[in-house]
Amino acid sequence: MTPDGIHPLALEFSVGGRDLTIHPTAVETDHGVLLVDVGLPGATDQIRAQLDEVGIALDDVSMVLLTHHDGDHAGGLAELEAETDLIVVAHEDEAPFIDGREWPVKTPEDGDRYPPVPVDLELVGGETFRTAAGPMQVVATPGHTPGHSSLYFPDQRFLLAGDALNNDDGFTGPKPQYTQDMETAIESVGRLAELAVDTTHCHHGGTADAGTAAIAELYESLSESRQ
Repeated sequence: MTPDGIHPLALEFSVGGRDLTIHPTAVETDHGVLLVDVGLPGATDQIRAQLDEVGIALDDVSMVLLTHHDGDHAGGLAELEAETDLIVVAHEDEAPFIDGREWPVKTPEDGDRYPPVPVDLELVGGETFRTAAGPMQVVATPGHTPGHSSLYFPDQRFLLAGDALNNDDGFTGPKPQYTQDMETAIESVGRLAELAVDTTHCHHGGTADAGTAAIAELYESLSESRQ
């Protein structure tokens, strides 16, 4: 069950001839809406429409926190920033890829990248944001990318896992084919297994009725598979 003040979205795209649905999340705060991830270029109209369904205007979005810099999370940021005044937040190890100082790690050097956007606030992990659903804690979960972050709501026992976990084909760990450093990513799953979680929301697959026990089981399985 999704706590009050947290609104998972479902954005649909066609990528390379296949359909893709991703799940950014809007989180209410006393200072506007915090949007966790944005989606691919062209996401703004879908975000506007889905926020409208829950009584939130696009102008209410005051902050975007990117779990990491992959295009299906950050690609639509420049377009969204042109529509509303934003504070952009990301881990310090992700910021160079978002703001253009570094090339995205999974994008070919001869390919196209999304428009760079400056990061206003750089995280290191351990920070806490005040939200309508209680404190939201930043948990460093590197591996999928260098500075991947997950977000934990201890009062609600609710986890926003980003791509550290997946739920689009059953509840699974990070996808090896899209993960930069699988060993580190598995260690990050172990870090998430230490949290008191009842429900996990994934960018791919949406919300899963899966908590600490399921995450710990994944960690054990992933660890054994790497031995």
